[in-house]
Amino acid sequence: MSELSLQYNQQQQPGVLAQSSSSREMEEVKGQIFMAKQFPRNVFDAEKRILDNCKRPALAEQAVYSYPRGGNKIEGPSIRLAEVLAQNWGNLSFGVKELEQRNGESVAMAYAWDLETNVRQEKIFTVPHSRKAGGQIKKLDDPRDIYELVANQGARRVRACVLSIIPGDIVDKAVEECNRTLTGQNKSPLKDRVGNALKAFKDNHRVTQQMIEARFGYNVDSFSERDYLDLIKIFNSLKDGMSKVDDWFSKGQEIKKAEKEKSSTLAESFKEEKGADKVDGKEAAPTEQGELSFD
Repeated sequence: MSELSLQYNQQQQPGVLAQSSSSREMEEVKGQIFMAKQFPRNVFDAEKRILDNCKRPALAEQAVYSYPRGGNKIEGPSIRLAEVLAQNWGNLSFGVKELEQRNGESVAMAYAWDLETNVRQEKIFTVPHSRKAGGQIKKLDDPRDIYELVANQGARRVRACVLSIIPGDIVDKAVEECNRTLTGQNKSPLKDRVGNALKAFKDNHRVTQQMIEARFGYNVDSFSERDYLDLIKIFNSLKDGMSKVDDWFSKGQEIKKAEKEKSSTLAESFKEEKGADKVDGKEAAPTEQGELSFD
């Protein structure tokens, strides 16, 4: 058999190629495990690296999410913080893999694997190739759109896998450090930071200032550092897909407030048109000549 014929036959045997790819991946895994054993993590150094990263304001602002459940507020580390934890913990393999595509959906796997202890967490899930937009379901056929959809759906599951691997006390310390960093962030006035947050809510989630004020129960001018911190956590929750706008804000409250303000404005206009002006506490009344007289 000629070399060309042999090459052709190999191309017609996908099982051979799959076996070769599997062998290559196995060798890569063995290499990762070997390096992890050769250079084991120092837990104290890893904790220090994590806490040092949590002192960065840019990370602290995205580190914690919150969402309502059963009348209570649930808080936890966001996807961004989970990535920082995994990167600085060391010898940890994590990510999302698309296993197959079939019948307009993808089967994917999110995983986190401690290469030193051989502790592994993984979650297999299915992602339909569709997206809801404008109240309608839109089917996706662009490979880039499908890739981004699978990545977004997998991010939360990767977060859960990573947090189940890294010790809980390390995670709690990281969250506390981020909260301290955010509370002590005074590079710009609180009013400016709240203004930027309001703009981000409106641009990204169509949440208005009136809706936010209805949620908190008072005007944004009265916001404290703690209120700003809670606002950032809500934004991160919406950004990570942990909650929806309707979980936090009621558009009905905004409409009622707008109607109340409109009604008040109309009442004032009607009062002015009726000429109900007062001078020195006395109401003016028109005379027969059209002039004003006072009792």
